[in-house]
Amino acid sequence: VDNVPGLNTLGLSFARADFAVNGLVPPHYHTRASEVLLAAEGTLVVGFVASDQRLFIKTLNAGDVFVFPEGLIHFAANAGHVPAVAFAALGSQNPGTTFVAETVFGSNPPITPALLAKAFQLNITTIMELQAKF
Repeated sequence: VDNVPGLNTLGLSFARADFAVNGLVPPHYHTRASEVLLAAEGTLVVGFVASDQRLFIKTLNAGDVFVFPEGLIHFAANAGHVPAVAFAALGSQNPGTTFVAETVFGSNPPITPALLAKAFQLNITTIMELQAKF
């Protein structure tokens, strides 16, 4: 909406994603939209985790399409040895994007390391190292 004002009120957003070799879009979710991803070039591994913790994962080649349901954590990664390109369409002009690791480990103020250590079954030192990355 900010870059293409004509999309405002149409209920759609579009994006192009260029993936370097080994590049990825980290786990994230959209609070207000489902997403359709079209692989245009290269090979991508994409997936989402359903609310019952089942992983739906697929390898996409050029011309393949995958749908990410609204509100579910999903990801995409270049699985090939050359750059990849994908196009995404989202069902909202403002879909909202929340990156999971950045949100959990990069909050300001930080979530108490002891709480995260217990939640993720990790030691406090590991949690503090993760928080330092964000």
